[in-house]
Amino acid sequence: MKRLTPKIKSHVDIITIDNEDDDEGEITKWQDILIHGNPEGLKSLGRFLIRIAELNQDAIHDLPIGAREHFHLSPNRDLSKTSSEVIVGRLDAKGTGSFYDMYVSKDE
Repeated sequence: MKRLTPKIKSHVDIITIDNEDDDEGEITKWQDILIHGNPEGLKSLGRFLIRIAELNQDAIHDLPIGAREHFHLSPNRDLSKTSSEVIVGRLDAKGTGSFYDMYVSKDE
């Protein structure tokens, strides 16, 4: 099976921003990840995500059982120059379907 390669077209910017709030001396810190793009760029990113979702990991011979296919999106290659390095991948492992240990699902 031919490996996927990221082909994000047009303009996509993915950045992380640090936030801080001081509520009467109690400081709360958090990060937001901002994903912005023009219409063509967002559609291109969406198509890439769908390709990852539909990927048959079992057909990738050099992906070991228990591994998860993933792709690095790099600034100035796949994303804008101002973007952060981003790793996009499958949560389910090849052959087992298991998720990694640190994953905690959202509340239903």
